[in-house]
Amino acid sequence: MYKGSMEDEAMLTTSEVAERLNVSMRRVRALIEAGRLPSKQFGRDHLIKESDLKLVAERKPGRPVKEAEKNLSESKGHK
Repeated sequence: MYKGSMEDEAMLTTSEVAERLNVSMRRVRALIEAGRLPSKQFGRDHLIKESDLKLVAERKPGRPVKEAEKNLSESKGHK
């Protein structure tokens, strides 16, 4: 956990976030890349505000449906 000099809020590493959310580091990076979890890049690492964890705390479990699979399912009449 890091404390920025400009901010008093704790910043967490991707591994700390993964542990708190009980997901893999790969999943944390996917949430960041999808724009669902804001982060600040520090070198090659991402730092996440502790308060931003609430943005993904209520996420649906499991793997998100890929767009192609979603379109195929809709064309067959499934939703």
